[in-house]
Amino acid sequence: MTSNIRKDERPRSGQPDGRPERPPTDYSASGPSHVIGDWLLFESDGSVVVMVGKAEVGQGIRTSLALAVAEELRMPAEHVQVLMADTRLTPYDMGTFGSRTTPYTAPILHKAAAAARQLFVERAAALWAVDPPELAVEGGSINHPPTGRSIPYANLITDAEAGRLNELWSDDEAITPSESWTTAGKPALRAEGRDFVTGKHRYTTDMTRPGMLIGAVLRPPSIGATLASLNGSAAEALPGVTVVRTEKFAGVVAPDRATARRALALLRPTWNLGSAGTHVSSANVFDFLKSHPAAPQAHNRWAGADVFETGSLTEGMAAASGGHTLEASYRVAYIAHSPLETRAAIAEWDNGELTVWTGTQRPFGVRSELAAAFGKPEEQVRVIVPDTGSAYGGKHTGDAAIEAAWLALAASRPVKLTWSREEEFTAAYFRPAGLIEVRSAIDAGGRITAWDYHNYNSGAAGIRTPYAVPHQYIEFHTTETPLRQGSYRALAATANNFARESHMDELACLVGSDPLDFRLLNLPDVADPVQSRLRAVLLAATERFAWASRPTGTQGPTGHGYGLACGTEKGSYIATCAEVDVDPSSGQVWVTHVVQAFECGAIVDPEGLENQVEGAIVMGLGGALIERIDFDKGHVLTDRFSRYPVPRFRDVPTIETVLLDRKDLPSAGAGETPIIGVAPAVANAIFDATGVRLRALPLARNPERQQP
Repeated sequence: MTSNIRKDERPRSGQPDGRPERPPTDYSASGPSHVIGDWLLFESDGSVVVMVGKAEVGQGIRTSLALAVAEELRMPAEHVQVLMADTRLTPYDMGTFGSRTTPYTAPILHKAAAAARQLFVERAAALWAVDPPELAVEGGSINHPPTGRSIPYANLITDAEAGRLNELWSDDEAITPSESWTTAGKPALRAEGRDFVTGKHRYTTDMTRPGMLIGAVLRPPSIGATLASLNGSAAEALPGVTVVRTEKFAGVVAPDRATARRALALLRPTWNLGSAGTHVSSANVFDFLKSHPAAPQAHNRWAGADVFETGSLTEGMAAASGGHTLEASYRVAYIAHSPLETRAAIAEWDNGELTVWTGTQRPFGVRSELAAAFGKPEEQVRVIVPDTGSAYGGKHTGDAAIEAAWLALAASRPVKLTWSREEEFTAAYFRPAGLIEVRSAIDAGGRITAWDYHNYNSGAAGIRTPYAVPHQYIEFHTTETPLRQGSYRALAATANNFARESHMDELACLVGSDPLDFRLLNLPDVADPVQSRLRAVLLAATERFAWASRPTGTQGPTGHGYGLACGTEKGSYIATCAEVDVDPSSGQVWVTHVVQAFECGAIVDPEGLENQVEGAIVMGLGGALIERIDFDKGHVLTDRFSRYPVPRFRDVPTIETVLLDRKDLPSAGAGETPIIGVAPAVANAIFDATGVRLRALPLARNPERQQP
């Protein structure tokens, strides 16, 4: 059967007024487009549509980007709409990851909007035969105070331009300094927030297309298994069911989800099970990682630089004469992204062209994957990303999109594919597990003299120490991995910060120093921007937490403890204080209070930023205390929420955030860094409460309790 869906019936993903599509030039290789009209569309009603390739996955960038444009155009933010992540309508973008939206995309919009504002001033000046300095800009209009004349932006655009300015913006465009912001940096309502709280917003999982069928995919019974044969006759006997098999996978399409699942159960596959990964389990994975280095060409995108070295470890260790040395190893488990909305896609073919609606962080990357999978030029593939129910680094790849497209091609009908929660836990990729070994030395005055640090597998993000250490050797070791792994919020910065800040606490304990004093001692250069900014968040967090007046437990562990950690990543800085209660008989941990100070330069959207910090803290508690992928003999055992706990409302402590607004510094991203201080702060608080040092995540499920 063939599709009868006309191209003009397709949703336009927010395209205003049904205007003809005019895709921007693909600048994927040469950098961003400098055409104002590729980023901004001026509507006849006075509103502005911002077009960006970024995806909204719950982090609130739709709001912050609208604020950037509203600031430069001197207009209310509610008059700015943001059209996002449509490969046919928006400029090319690498993807929504790495906390890059605020430091990289927002400045482009500032410059494009500032250039448009200046262009409108010049056009109004020419129209009225006045000098541009006589004009003022306010409320989306150009005003001439001496005569009281006013003209909106829309009236300064020709019919031929159709709302799009073909003039260029410049890399050195003069933009409004953050100290002078009047719209950005102020509290703002979340863009389209009402649609989310009322249920009006349609996620991919909610969407339908005329004539749409439902798909389901046959998954292998274990890691590395491949399909040998398939008998689909019983499934195809069901009304409306088609069995689909390609070189890569098998699945079914059916009129509804229940029938699709029933048909899937009726398939009779045989499998080549193989032996890949069957000898590795949660119990021995860390030994496996250390003993199985990967070939250099296997380095992954989260790897970064492999080695950093300065000074001499031999000299650094010798400098500790009269001081102390310490060796310890730290482990982090594989964990799942567990997004609220599982992976989903709707695929539709029309005259050889493919359109896919899917929740992804990389729409243009998924477009490339689809084009490669089906041998199509990229201009014949369109990816549209509805605002998505979270991702956390887990929706970089186009797995669901490609599967849906194969099913739709076979069925000659639009097909929706929604992964089940079990598929989300077993077929997706995980945050890498890691083994981190640290050897250090401190002199008699408490200053670190040597730092020997080795990370196996979890990654190089955040691997460098911010502390002043004259002799360092830091290395990331890429290894083989028994499980599929990939990006996760903050990448390896969480693992590296856990190991480093736990070790810092151990060193402070070793010399009998207060954990705050010890850190400040090893951040001595107030003129160094990294050290000074880290000192600032440390002092802000501990002041709000009343660190200096906390009970110190001079009579020994009491079951109630306090911990501290700090760190920097992606140009942002955090310090975290945690308070815990530990049941002495069961070892159960309750985190009762968290204070986190965060600094990311000039704050654009204060309420959105606070939400990001609070959300990262809650998410960080899961990885710190309870989240872990258990696997054995090629099987992932934690395949549903009943077996993979995440923080519930009852687990959320009192949370206080302290935001340091540095108007003198460029704005940095905030999506990742706030998560990295939670685990070490909680681990250090558990030690303070119990006298037991836990060096493996998750802490509350860790069977090995190591004495200091």
